[in-house]
Amino acid sequence: MSFLSHICTFAPMILIAVLIYVALLFCISRWTGRRATNATFFRADRRAPWYMVAFGMVGASISGVTFVSVPGMVMNTQMTYLQTCMGFIIGYVVVALVLLPLYYRLNLTSIYAYLGQRLGRYSYKTGAWFFLLSKLAGSAVKFYVVCIILQRFVFDAFAVPFWLTVVVMVALIWLYTRRGGIGTLVFTDTFQTLCLFSALLLIIYNVMGQQGLSIGDAVNAIASDERSRVFVFDDWMSRQNFWKQLVSGAFIVVVMTGLDQDMMQKNLTCRTLREAQKDMCSYGVAFLPANLLFLALGVLLAQLFEGQGMELPKGDDLLPMFVQWTPNAQFVEVLFTIGIVAASFSSADSALTSLTTCYCIDVCERPDDERLRRRIHVVMCLLFVVFILAFQVLNSTSLIDAIYTIVSYTYGPLLGLFAFGLLTKKSVCDRLVPYVCVASPLLCYALDVLAWHVWGYRFGYELLMLNGLLTFLGLLASRCFLRPARQ
Repeated sequence: MSFLSHICTFAPMILIAVLIYVALLFCISRWTGRRATNATFFRADRRAPWYMVAFGMVGASISGVTFVSVPGMVMNTQMTYLQTCMGFIIGYVVVALVLLPLYYRLNLTSIYAYLGQRLGRYSYKTGAWFFLLSKLAGSAVKFYVVCIILQRFVFDAFAVPFWLTVVVMVALIWLYTRRGGIGTLVFTDTFQTLCLFSALLLIIYNVMGQQGLSIGDAVNAIASDERSRVFVFDDWMSRQNFWKQLVSGAFIVVVMTGLDQDMMQKNLTCRTLREAQKDMCSYGVAFLPANLLFLALGVLLAQLFEGQGMELPKGDDLLPMFVQWTPNAQFVEVLFTIGIVAASFSSADSALTSLTTCYCIDVCERPDDERLRRRIHVVMCLLFVVFILAFQVLNSTSLIDAIYTIVSYTYGPLLGLFAFGLLTKKSVCDRLVPYVCVASPLLCYALDVLAWHVWGYRFGYELLMLNGLLTFLGLLASRCFLRPARQ
């Protein structure tokens, strides 16, 4: 991206702001980790206030990449992303009414334990490993992009090598999560979400000020802009078709939230099922106005550049270009950096905590071993560093895109596994489940390539549903290999 060549001239001021931010995180961590145990690390002792979990989850679901990319979406797809956000609301209601009651009834810490109880040991381990591999790779890619941004905006000015930037950033996350785990994250995510949206609102206010717009003028300017188009009903072949986006959004939430240990672990910290359901529905609805703010910023930025007679950049470069161009550079760059750090930290810290939880409980099956938990948490952080540095060495955008694609494919088998367990009362040939779950994404990829070459159709989010369906059918077919006595 072109903005990465820009080295901030206000690096010392930005660094001071980041250090103050991190210091506040450590204060929260020290307070919440005073009497932490394994139960605190994994489940926050099931005492987390639901409203804090809900508010923090909004920020935890927004990565640093999202902070940069969503405003730029208006350049290519207008505000049609809001159609997917509407589908998110449906998905969150489904998770609240279907999956949360199941997880609370079984008193689960790791949601993949359900697969072991319902389908068998191989199914249990397969679900856990799919999560571990996809979450580690996907979260590392997101954090890699953020480390690159911070390197160029801050640490290049101090001649700090990239590998040291990565090590320090991951070490900071390890330091404030190592004791309290999820019990700490409930509070730090609340703080980080507050910082994230404060930075976003102040940037929007700054853009409005440079255009001389009041709030009412800004709303009218956005509404009258062709980039504010939300709904697409007339083109069934388009990826932005309303019904495709709505249904896909619902499935995305069911799979990537309801079947994802990272996203569900905080929801399982609430005192009761009722509180967890209120938490889930509250932050599910909040995604619509949250993403509307990001997209509105994108429209205002495009109008600002056009008014200055400037050539509009590519989508992902829209906000970073404003950061380096604006006359209020020092103020905006501090806001931008804090927003990026808040979004990336709240996403990465929960990912590392959930990876530790999954490995200790699902792979090692030793949830009460505190020494093991501490070691695994360190190992996960080291793997995080290794993945990020590997991406930097390979330095291939196509590789990063490929990893994102692979990660998106790995959620389909989880959808199929949970759907089979919830929608049927049938058993499976448990030993064949790993093969079914590997074959399904490969078959989906082949179908996607075939559809493109034969019909010129490229699958979008609906590929997730197809992947889950193929896994479901594969599990059904595996019953043919069951011994007659067990059918």
